[in-house]
Amino acid sequence: MAKFKEAEIRLFKGVCMSCNAKNPVSATMCRKCGKVGKIRRKSKKKAVGSA
Repeated sequence: MAKFKEAEIRLFKGVCMSCNAKNPVSATMCRKCGKVGKIRRKSKKKAVGSA
């Protein structure tokens, strides 16, 4: 986990499974390709481990 809330917001974005675009955590639709329901959250374990 991140040390403070702002860092957690930056680390744990949504990622589109179609075009791999980064999206806000609250997104339900991809900002790039417009697909609905194809957003997954980045893995917290991998994001923290690589930093």
